[in-house]
Amino acid sequence: MTTHGHATAPPATTVGPSGSSASSAGSGTADGRLAWADVAKGGCIVLVLLWHVIMKNYLQLDWRLDVPVAGAWGTLGELLLPMRMPLFFTISGMFAAAAVHRPWRSVGRSRVARLLYLYGVWLLIHTAVLALAPDFPTERATGPGELLIQLTVTPSNLWYLYALALYFTLAKTLRRVHPAVLLVAAGVLNAVASAGLLDTPGNRAGLYQNLVFFLAGLHLRRYVERWARAVSLQRLLLAAVAYAVVLVAVTATGTGRLPGVGPLVSVVAVAFGIAVAVRLVRRPAIGQPFAALGRQTLPIYVIHMPVLALLHRLVADPIANLSDPARLALSLGYPFSLTVLVLALSLGVHRVLLAVRAGWLFDLPKGRTAIRPDDAPPNDSTKETTCPAQIHPDRPAQRSM
Repeated sequence: MTTHGHATAPPATTVGPSGSSASSAGSGTADGRLAWADVAKGGCIVLVLLWHVIMKNYLQLDWRLDVPVAGAWGTLGELLLPMRMPLFFTISGMFAAAAVHRPWRSVGRSRVARLLYLYGVWLLIHTAVLALAPDFPTERATGPGELLIQLTVTPSNLWYLYALALYFTLAKTLRRVHPAVLLVAAGVLNAVASAGLLDTPGNRAGLYQNLVFFLAGLHLRRYVERWARAVSLQRLLLAAVAYAVVLVAVTATGTGRLPGVGPLVSVVAVAFGIAVAVRLVRRPAIGQPFAALGRQTLPIYVIHMPVLALLHRLVADPIANLSDPARLALSLGYPFSLTVLVLALSLGVHRVLLAVRAGWLFDLPKGRTAIRPDDAPPNDSTKETTCPAQIHPDRPAQRSM
């Protein structure tokens, strides 16, 4: 999700082993954005929606099929799980690299207060709307006590906003601790949580598991950008093969729950996701729509769950009453079609809310600087920097107290 202003990548041109030029088209654009990062965020938000459509709607419907179509969609969603949120948080960490060295008075509002405000406002909205769809399978507060828990220690489906505020606070507070120490500690937390060795009610598992990727994006930004600049077709194919091999090996051996396996799979997945995004930048017909989504992830992220919940209530009985051939035909492309519909409705609701002057739903009121809708978050972002900042991958950002 896109919580950011946009850090400027230095122009660079790298020629890969194939002779293809990994130019600034893949690393940055004239307006100071990392083009591939926008594409990656757009892809990630689509994957977030697809996962929720599959798990919270598609697999809950009464398809009564004799062929494993539903199982195939469920497997596809699970195969992409190691990539979508780790890649989101890696990018968010990259765009926080300069902000952690700025004074609290210049970043506390945009990086912490704004995110917690948005989390609280939309948690109340989600709680109210989800009450209209009691059969929709998702976490929701059913009383004041549960609402307080979701506001504090066990975040709801909006946990990405909560996590970004928490991660940034930790990163800034601990900025003088050696990055290796932070990364090792966060990696151990990920490994322990991924192995099921910690109690992880609600969405607390995601909170534990993704800190390491935020910190990696923040402290290892130069290496992430170096990989992005070096991506060629051969490297993309190698990354794809590596991801496929790792997934097959983990599935075949049943080692996915062993400590350390989960984060290693996600590292390979993030490298693959970045490579895909870099290559898509060079295919404007595909890359530009994803980049456009990547600049609007906040409204998509906060609106899509209530939209999906209401659609679930509307379609469950009609689908169950279809004939067998009709249900089979519908089941084949249903997750993709519903994902597109939810995406379009979320953006439409966002436009309507802005038109009726409800912009306070997407930004902390009375801010000193207005936040454009395309500067927002994933599972994103919100605003990654309070102002565009020049980041040089080979020169550390200047520290400020």
